[in-house]
Amino acid sequence: MLFDGASLVLYMCGITVYIANIVKGLRVVTDGGYGTLDLSKGAPPMDAPDADNIIGREDTLKVLAASNTILALVLVGVLILQAGQWYAQKKEAAEMEAMDVAAAKERKEGSVKARQEKKKA
Repeated sequence: MLFDGASLVLYMCGITVYIANIVKGLRVVTDGGYGTLDLSKGAPPMDAPDADNIIGREDTLKVLAASNTILALVLVGVLILQAGQWYAQKKEAAEMEAMDVAAAKERKEGSVKARQEKKKA
């Protein structure tokens, strides 16, 4: 359950990074709207339609690259958690099998001792 919860949290982090940075960055890059403001004339008014697009092409691509790296690390984390869950389940199954074999052996030895005690009595 712990592995599933942690994987879910990592998936949500990945979705958040994807929506917040990658989709927005790709829209800016494909639109070509970056770098159209002339900052030498001063900052645009805050109510201007392009006021949130003042970041340039290089900065947009840097944010995209960083977001893709973060997303890749998050997804590798999910894979590691899933591999850990598989290993834990495999180890648990092996331990359960070993306990079952030990219990069967103990029952068999107990029944042999009981027969020997019956013969003596």
